Amino acid sequence: MRDHVGWNLNLCVLRHTLSLSWPTDSGSSHNRTRRGIPLQIVTFRSHFSRNTLLLMFLVALVISGIAVWKYDLIATVYFRDQLTATGWIINGAIVVLFLLGLMRMITIFLSYSREERATARFIQNQENELEDPLLQVPANSIIASRYRVMERLHASSTPINQGALAATLLASESTRTSFPKYISNVLILTGVFGTIVSLSLALLGASDLLENAVDVEGMGLVIHGMSTALSTTITAIVCYLFYGYFYLKLTDAQTNILSAVEQVTTTYLAPLFVVEQDTTLYEFTGLVRSLQSLVRQMQESQKVVARAETRLLDAVSEYQQQLGQGQEEMGTVVQLLRRGFRLPDDDA
Repeated sequence: MRDHVGWNLNLCVLRHTLSLSWPTDSGSSHNRTRRGIPLQIVTFRSHFSRNTLLLMFLVALVISGIAVWKYDLIATVYFRDQLTATGWIINGAIVVLFLLGLMRMITIFLSYSREERATARFIQNQENELEDPLLQVPANSIIASRYRVMERLHASSTPINQGALAATLLASESTRTSFPKYISNVLILTGVFGTIVSLSLALLGASDLLENAVDVEGMGLVIHGMSTALSTTITAIVCYLFYGYFYLKLTDAQTNILSAVEQVTTTYLAPLFVVEQDTTLYEFTGLVRSLQSLVRQMQESQKVVARAETRLLDAVSEYQQQLGQGQEEMGTVVQLLRRGFRLPDDDA
């Protein structure tokens, strides 16, 4: 009887200990998403490209307003008393290069804005522990491509080198900004080229003026050359200031999205797909620690069971003693009844 009672108590305590040591999935999900608020650990600016586009639009409006306000000065420098079309050609070439590069930058900003939204959605899916992490994530996004690549490599039992994946992605994205980078490097040189050409015109006018002291056309050509040099320089500087600032913002947007992708890879994808010796040893160490904790809990539970078993045996012994005393008292009562009613004894 003692062995049977002790075995039942050990089994009950062991079940209770296991239920405390290994929480269910619902409990784990509750810990990760406390009160419905995801514990996001990947930090990046999810609206950086969109905000940069808005800033570009506002700066363009300000420059346009200044141009309208100072239209007379601009008309004097650029349009009036132009003896040749040199200024229009050079300034037009600068503006065309500026607009081409700006259109390419806007296209890349829009693309990075979509990538930022896709990355934010992927992080939200991971925090909510959805079965499909690519739910509502565009299939052609960078983060979706990274997930599929790592999933395929893992399925084929191929070691995953995150450094190689990051270098490949960086090289691929660098090719997208090659044209804006070229425009940024060339834009200021076009102003220098216009200045040199305009000063050459001025020198031609000066030579004609020196040949003939009363040559008004030569004097006009000198003034026209100096005016053209000023206009081309101003155009190149203004375009370069605007373009150069937002080109730096473009590189920041590229760094922002690439950094987010690598953070997501390290935080969410690597634990799913990357299997390395250090990772295995770390997980095995965690398992050993969990087992040690479980053994300690089982030892404590065993002590509780031993104390409960001792108390139960004491209670059974006490009950048996009380039962024996009750039987003796009952026999005494029977004897008294027999004597009182003068009944014969069982022995008789």
